[in-house]
Amino acid sequence: MKLAFVIPAYNEEALIGKCLESVEAEIKRSGVPADVIVVNNASTDRTGEIARSFAGVRVVDEPKKGLVNARDAGFAASEGYDLIANIDSDTIVPEGWLTTVMKEFNKDSKLVCLSGPYIYYDMAPHNRALISAFYGLTYLIYLLNRFILRVGSVVQGGNFVFKRDAWVKVGGYDRSIEFFGEDTDVAVRLSRVGGVKWTYALKMKTSGRRLEKEGVFQTAATYTLNFFWVTFRGKPATMDYKDVRKD
Repeated sequence: MKLAFVIPAYNEEALIGKCLESVEAEIKRSGVPADVIVVNNASTDRTGEIARSFAGVRVVDEPKKGLVNARDAGFAASEGYDLIANIDSDTIVPEGWLTTVMKEFNKDSKLVCLSGPYIYYDMAPHNRALISAFYGLTYLIYLLNRFILRVGSVVQGGNFVFKRDAWVKVGGYDRSIEFFGEDTDVAVRLSRVGGVKWTYALKMKTSGRRLEKEGVFQTAATYTLNFFWVTFRGKPATMDYKDVRKD
């Protein structure tokens, strides 16, 4: 299976380099044939320039700002690939990530999407402990929604891989969703055509800057609200979001 990374990036000159270095290192380590698409999403800094400095990285410009707009532009550019790895420009791909992806898809032909939790590498220990507890609840909700209620699943935005043909089959990205709820929309709609698995085996390192700035409890409450709204009502409750960048 051919795999493409799709990485949206808005004003990420501080972190995009580390992200791409980790992606290239994991591709080399794993031996998995993979290409990299960075979506320069209306950036006004050196994001596009830095991304283009990496050999083998293809940069797509999406002038309409917004996470889902950027993911959709990257998806459009990924034609010809079987698997699309959707990560964010402030993530760091850990060793073994691609190996886990390929193992899971190769052993289950009905699997259409794979996701897992974040590891917040730059947060205080007490906040990481709170997030671990939140992920414990997330896993219980995943089991309930996928196997008992059968109303969807759980997908962590910035750490999910899906089969391209399955995403085409369910209609692709809903650009009316700007930020909150985009991952749950993926989980719900892909669950209609195959298995959507959330596993602790697929961890992704990422920056905790949004949680640190907005507060762990506030952020968790907002994501939880929108998870249930998208699952049961089809649209997120929260339409506005704030850009969070390092100073």
